[in-house]
Amino acid sequence: MAWYEILIGVILVIASVLIVIIVLMQQSRQSGLSGAIAGGSESFFGKNKGRTLDAKLAKITKILSVVFFIFTILVTFLIAYLQAKN
Repeated sequence: MAWYEILIGVILVIASVLIVIIVLMQQSRQSGLSGAIAGGSESFFGKNKGRTLDAKLAKITKILSVVFFIFTILVTFLIAYLQAKN
């Protein structure tokens, strides 16, 4: 294996693990049954704090997804190039 194959593989693994962790950190958009019964009342500040954190996590998720997609396409072309070369 060449060094660039190992590097791209490591980047793909790190990006995929980070995507999973960040998606799990995001709050659910549903309040569930407890929110329907209790009314799901939150203070104004609590809502805004959660939205800003969720907005940051959503932005990081999008960036990591693009990185993952680009490196996956790069690996596909690299494998095709190396097979055509041999």
